[in-house]
Amino acid sequence: MRDVPLDCNVNQPVIPFFQGGTLVFSYRSILAFVLSTALIASPAFASRVHRAPTSGHATSSHKKGKSRRPRGQQAIEPARATEIQQALIREHYLSGEATGKWDAATIAAMQKYQAAHGWQTKLTPDSRALKKLGLGPDYSNAINAKNSSFAAPPPASTIPPDQKAGFAEAAGVTP
Repeated sequence: MRDVPLDCNVNQPVIPFFQGGTLVFSYRSILAFVLSTALIASPAFASRVHRAPTSGHATSSHKKGKSRRPRGQQAIEPARATEIQQALIREHYLSGEATGKWDAATIAAMQKYQAAHGWQTKLTPDSRALKKLGLGPDYSNAINAKNSSFAAPPPASTIPPDQKAGFAEAAGVTP
């Protein structure tokens, strides 16, 4: 059997794949084997070094030179303040007339109302407090509310007896 060169370069000596029953590797394959072994084994011997959070990158939350734009509602509109004041007056937490100004008396009345219901008092007004005062969102113009009736449910006397018995049984109440 004739030896076949690994590349087409005629000046390079021919290295047979088998010589005397032993496998002979080329230098490239040995080098590739050693490098791949080193890359695979290196994580096993690596130590975990953690940098302190302050090393490396800066921890500043904003870039220098740019001012941060405030988010959320910054002030209460006079019309909304008037609505809240009127509701607080109606519930006897604020006295006087609604001025439309979100002043210290209004803030104190709102905090007192929220504390009386067990809600937070640091941020005012609380959404639960506004809903309880009747100032929650208005869904009367919602798509699914148009052309619908919000009638009261029928009186209990119109419920059939077998249906009443089923309700009582499901609730675990014996009539």
